[in-house]
Amino acid sequence: MESIVKTHRAFGVYGICVEDDQLLVINKSKGPYINRYDLPGGSLEDSEGLNEALKREFTEETGLTAMITEQIGAADFIFPSEWKEFNQVHHIAVFYSVKKIGGELVEPEQFDGQDSLGAVWISPEKISSENASPLVMKALDWLQNGRFDWNTQHYTSWTIKD
Repeated sequence: MESIVKTHRAFGVYGICVEDDQLLVINKSKGPYINRYDLPGGSLEDSEGLNEALKREFTEETGLTAMITEQIGAADFIFPSEWKEFNQVHHIAVFYSVKKIGGELVEPEQFDGQDSLGAVWISPEKISSENASPLVMKALDWLQNGRFDWNTQHYTSWTIKD
């Protein structure tokens, strides 16, 4: 018997910030990327534009103030994941290059909807598909190869790290 696919669509904006050859990542506390590195960013609030959302999310999750320097592109990821009545996630992400213009890394305030335990600068050599979200891997590919692959990435399995 074939199972019915029920897809949760998640849309967000994400910032790629590099300083001294290190990528800024957050430690995820919830969702399918829990206990992995992810890019700072997230969902839009009501009546909020893409740029506004990215700047707000970036500050909420890292303590830093960001200036958007470029919209890199959009990509999406589809993978199995059990959540509520859904058994698949379709994560749609718009990527931006951002520059830190102020602030200090802080442990973020925890509130309903906050999914960051804090941000760290990490060297690319320490990032792998075992410890990072697909968004971080996409950012790394762009940083290392100078190209942005916008093709949908399908995962036949996805491991939630406990």
